[in-house]
Amino acid sequence: MLRTGHYGVSLLVFAPIGYALVGAGVTAPAFVLGATMLWLSMLPDVDHRLPGIAHRGPTHTLLFAALVGSLFWGVAAVVTDSFGSVAVSLGDASVGLAVFAFAVGFLTVVGHLVGDALTPMGVNFLWPLSGKGYSLSLTTADSSGWNYGLFVLGVFVTAAWVSTVLGLV
Repeated sequence: MLRTGHYGVSLLVFAPIGYALVGAGVTAPAFVLGATMLWLSMLPDVDHRLPGIAHRGPTHTLLFAALVGSLFWGVAAVVTDSFGSVAVSLGDASVGLAVFAFAVGFLTVVGHLVGDALTPMGVNFLWPLSGKGYSLSLTTADSSGWNYGLFVLGVFVTAAWVSTVLGLV
């Protein structure tokens, strides 16, 4: 999957979560989640620049998603320690900033993995526990039709939920 397709898949992964957050009246966390997922949607492809790391190897796993989530959690924990307790309001409930930060980091990587699982090369979600890759083999990674189609679909679905929540439709 190319950058455009990853943007679209990230928006599709974000849309139902963003809908729930905005529907609960918490737009700031929804915006942070969506913006971060788009901004870092290509993070697992850092393996192209790391010598000795195979493409779609360790950076394309749920372990890497948990590692990124943990890094986000750690930064949020430092912020919380420095500035006092910080909670993210989720409507009737709230979670600590570190928990929300973990979810943002984890979901950012998962969005990328979902996109790559659509291609024949697939991803090994459970590395190092399993050597098996998972693929839906729906399209090649460089298919312009699929990449732009996923992008348009992601924008449409996200715009539709925003319009619904804001009462525009």
